[in-house]
Amino acid sequence: MTTVNLYSLHYRESRSFLFAALFIVGNLLLPQLCHLMPNGGHIWLPIYFFTLIGAYKYGWRVGILVAVLSPLVNSLLFGMPAQAALPAILVKSVVLAVAAALVAHRTGRVTIPLLLAVVLTYQVLGSLAECLIEGSWAAGLTDFRMGIPGMLVQVIGGYLVLKYLLNK
Repeated sequence: MTTVNLYSLHYRESRSFLFAALFIVGNLLLPQLCHLMPNGGHIWLPIYFFTLIGAYKYGWRVGILVAVLSPLVNSLLFGMPAQAALPAILVKSVVLAVAAALVAHRTGRVTIPLLLAVVLTYQVLGSLAECLIEGSWAAGLTDFRMGIPGMLVQVIGGYLVLKYLLNK
């Protein structure tokens, strides 16, 4: 069995900002790749992938930095996500960061069921928030209509990255 070291970095540690910056860059590049295909953002949900990894591996502080700065920087640099979509995406990102860090801290393990629980938590709570923000159930449920492939990539890809690539 492969062991995985999980951390809870603090803001006074420069490593927190270094890791956050690396994950933000990942959250800048992956969406650009996914947006090459029509509806790629809605299908693959790329803005959340490195938020999940960062928060699960390095704790809520790194997760919150990545969750908030990734969508804002993406929107400023590339216009995606659109400014109108930012509130819902920020809510989902922050919920994801908190859920991932909490599960990692409480369990100290990385498993597919745990990552599935994290992804479903942020999607359900985030979709409810999006319904309230947008005033539309259809808007709130878009990720469940189109984003199942992205959720699967988050769970399986997140597991592989956390378990095998970041196992130090």
